[in-house]
Amino acid sequence: MRLRTILNCVWTRFVVRPRFKVLGAIILIFFIITLVKVNSKVDRPLDKHNGPKTNAKTRQQSPNEFLYESIRIEDAMNHLNELQLIAKVSNGTRAIGTPGFNATLDYITNYLSDNTNYKVTKSFFSVIGFALTNDPVLISSNNGITRNYTYSTEFSTADFYHVAYSASVNITDFTQLTAVPNGGCSDDDWQETNPSPADRVALVRRGICSFRRKIALATKYNVKAVLLYNDGISPDRVSPIEISFTQENTMPILFLSFTVGQALLNSTQNAPRNTR
Repeated sequence: MRLRTILNCVWTRFVVRPRFKVLGAIILIFFIITLVKVNSKVDRPLDKHNGPKTNAKTRQQSPNEFLYESIRIEDAMNHLNELQLIAKVSNGTRAIGTPGFNATLDYITNYLSDNTNYKVTKSFFSVIGFALTNDPVLISSNNGITRNYTYSTEFSTADFYHVAYSASVNITDFTQLTAVPNGGCSDDDWQETNPSPADRVALVRRGICSFRRKIALATKYNVKAVLLYNDGISPDRVSPIEISFTQENTMPILFLSFTVGQALLNSTQNAPRNTR
């Protein structure tokens, strides 16, 4: 089994407001601060039966108790509903670099400015984005039979899908495919791969370890490109899925359906019939 693939993508720089990790921390702190502020204004009722114990020593309330008694689920739900509304009017997303992300930040900073004494400031920085320049192409050749696989954003009909922050590759000549056993999660898996994965396209099944672990090992063993494929252990693990790597990734990667991945695996195991 030999493969040709063309995957052209571009990494662009754009200016966005604070990162997800920072935003997540702001949201959590924001909920706690604002809820405590609102609820601390509510006077607690006195015990009607015993009245205030003026002679008793007042017990010091711990910070955890104060926060616990101050947070109200209805207030938290109101904020979550506002965030969901932002996503709804922002094409279903509040991801970084989108209008929904900026609207989320505006909602948080405006609320803090209006309801607390905090001085809120914003800082801006560059983030690398990912986009395809054109749809990727995947072609196989086995015993003289060539197949062009279907790329689609409709996962139910797609044979494969791109991976965010994949490196670009343009393999114009057919390159031999090799299947990595046991999910490709250990050095033993890659060292036992036959033929050797070096300078070949590696077929790697989903499962056992993280995708990042698989790609780290593929990089270590000088693979030309990686074809991940779903494991088919349940109906929702048959179609290709959308995954993302970090901007440091240097490996070309595509994600295949279980059906396509299994068919390619079978072809690699039928060595006498493979086209070399």
